Amino acid sequence: MVNNALWRAAPPVLPDSMRDCLTEPGSLSLRLQSSGRRFAVRVLQQGVSLTLQDEADALDAAPHSPAYARHVLLTLDDTPVVYARSVARPACPHWLPVLERGSRSLGLTLFGELPELRRDPLRYGLLDASHPLAAAAAQTQTAASYPARRCRFLLHGAPLLLTELFLPALKDLL
Repeated sequence: MVNNALWRAAPPVLPDSMRDCLTEPGSLSLRLQSSGRRFAVRVLQQGVSLTLQDEADALDAAPHSPAYARHVLLTLDDTPVVYARSVARPACPHWLPVLERGSRSLGLTLFGELPELRRDPLRYGLLDASHPLAAAAAQTQTAASYPARRCRFLLHGAPLLLTELFLPALKDLL
């Protein structure tokens, strides 16, 4: 994955509980489920989209080229705590069946159901309103900036990029 100024190897400075969640090496869904609160996935949008400028290299695609994207909110006790976007090349035979899952968590598949899956290291950012995903997250909960993490997965050589933005309500529910 490309190392640019937005996405770094080290996470931003955060309170311990938020930092622990942001740097969770395994499934974020399982981490949230372990909180003892009611966990759910709410699909906001799924289908054809365009790659964002900072997604293109990781997907081996041109910026603003067609992609297949899934936008979801992860909730605890019906409160949105994470906004996530998963994006792959359009019509990818490896990722489309994985992404077309309704309200089932993607994390459960990425961390246990695909032994042939390769995962790049997590990258971290602090996204402000100028980033399209922060603008999308702000429609659910506004914040000056959103701690975020991103990871690229490879399945049979095909990339999937998963970006997760941590919403302000998460700190109150951990």
